[in-house]
Amino acid sequence: VQLQASGGGSVQAGGSLRLSCMRSRSPFPINAMGWYRQAPGGQRELVASITSRGEKSYADSVKGRFTIFRDNGGNTLYLQMNSLKPEDTAVYYCSADLAIVTGAVRTVWGQGTLVTVSS
Repeated sequence: VQLQASGGGSVQAGGSLRLSCMRSRSPFPINAMGWYRQAPGGQRELVASITSRGEKSYADSVKGRFTIFRDNGGNTLYLQMNSLKPEDTAVYYCSADLAIVTGAVRTVWGQGTLVTVSS
């Protein structure tokens, strides 16, 4: 499975961006997909995730501002980011959790896309 992320860029505080992550065909079931981010000097953290059943979860820092969703075919994952803050500046990565075998999950990562929010 390959993931291709896009949509990053530079925006002023209060602005919006939409990230996209296109997924190639998977030979394994996908349990969930998500967006992570890593700020300069920081650790990679989960921003939002969506399960195969459509259950969504968000980091507290983005609740009410970010929305994760996917297209009807499930091949493209999106992250709509509104009311952006300078602290949202980071490289954003999409991920997919593949059910390799029963009880075993493999996480696949896309390349990052940089989001820069200026004050």
